[in-house]
Amino acid sequence: MERNQILIPDEKIREQYNYMERVRLLLGSGVRKAVVMTFGCQQNEADSERLAGMLHEMGYTIVKEPEDVDLILVNTCAVREHAELKTLSITGQYKHLKQKNPSLLIGICGCMVSQEHRKEDIKQKYPYVDFLFGTEGLYRLPEILYTKLKSGKRQFHLNEGIGNIAEGLPVYRESSFKAWVSIMYGCNNFCSYCIVPYVRGRERSRDPEEILKEVRELAESGVKEITLLGQNVNSYGKDLPEPMEFATLLEKVCEIPGEFTVRFMTSHPKDATKRLIDVMAANDKIAKAFHLPLQSGSDRILKVMNRRYTQESYLTLARYIKEKMPDISLTTDIIVGFPGETEEDFEGTLSVLKEVRFDNIYSFIYSKRVGTPAASMPDQVPSEVSQDRFARMLKLQDEISLSKNRENIGKILPVLVEGVSKTDPDRLTGRTEKGRLVHFKGPEDLIGKEASVRITDVLTHSFFGELI
Repeated sequence: MERNQILIPDEKIREQYNYMERVRLLLGSGVRKAVVMTFGCQQNEADSERLAGMLHEMGYTIVKEPEDVDLILVNTCAVREHAELKTLSITGQYKHLKQKNPSLLIGICGCMVSQEHRKEDIKQKYPYVDFLFGTEGLYRLPEILYTKLKSGKRQFHLNEGIGNIAEGLPVYRESSFKAWVSIMYGCNNFCSYCIVPYVRGRERSRDPEEILKEVRELAESGVKEITLLGQNVNSYGKDLPEPMEFATLLEKVCEIPGEFTVRFMTSHPKDATKRLIDVMAANDKIAKAFHLPLQSGSDRILKVMNRRYTQESYLTLARYIKEKMPDISLTTDIIVGFPGETEEDFEGTLSVLKEVRFDNIYSFIYSKRVGTPAASMPDQVPSEVSQDRFARMLKLQDEISLSKNRENIGKILPVLVEGVSKTDPDRLTGRTEKGRLVHFKGPEDLIGKEASVRITDVLTHSFFGELI
């Protein structure tokens, strides 16, 4: 696809700003409140910041809870069925809010509603939903909202199959010290279990100068942590008129003045290069934390998944990462119960956990996704078998995580303080460079700053410490 078919022209962006002004005039004076409810990955969170930015530009005050608001926008996920059902359940609960306030507007957008069957579902079963648009329509929110307000008619906009890049949209960031920066959108890998390429389109990279400009502005504003986002960041730049490796982009980002830490996700093992790892190892600005999805430790299952690497090539990569950065934090994704998975296949996954000794894993029981090849594969694994394997894997990983965590007791670690602990209001909470959650007592004026904390105790997924 030609690059000029992907980039939204400046005049189209200006047109959306015109719609923003029209909506502002329609709303008139007075406080109008909106909430953007986000489900799913960090890319969805980054998208929601742009949706909130446009709503703010249109005159809405952005709030966190859906009670007593004028507009609810739900940004959805489609990676697993559970995520979709949860979204639909929560959307169903908004019906009573609409009954109390008939002028309330409810919109649904994102990955889930980029599927035809979900669009029809909502159209028929959720008559109180006022508008809907897929991932391609994100930049058109002002136009869609204006049309709804002006005509009163429900609006439904599905993806047309052409992914896009829209620059110049306003952003409303929830945090003043942490920021997401999308460097690319979509995916070309078509793993047999994954819906992402179908709902987010093919890979398309942002212009490096646009990315560097955004990072520069964040650094100048005092942001302490910047995470570069893509479905597969290692594929960044291949589609640009002048191709650029992700490792090169990382180097350029780290050349920007400022005291900030750089993170990135997610990496595909087949595209993670030694040069990327060397750049990480050589640059102090890059957090020594690497998320490298495994999905399965069985070569047979990996082939059926269309992952295009083997257990040995994955282990070779993990060994090189640890050789260059011995103190690295490695995390991964794993799917249990993929169609046809045998006990031997599952043991292959456990063997990788035992060798690599990940700091943490994000594990899921296989979930059928309509439209993906895996959904119609024979030998679907019975639920009770998947549940048993899942529990055994978590038991092993919890032992590994706790053992690795205990190595930190007594150490003094820099912690970016994120806020007050949700589980203990007397403590602050933050994260180490390696992403570990730390709870400790301290003054609230530390929020958004880096603090030195001595680790005094650990659990499987968090640390406790004392402020130094």
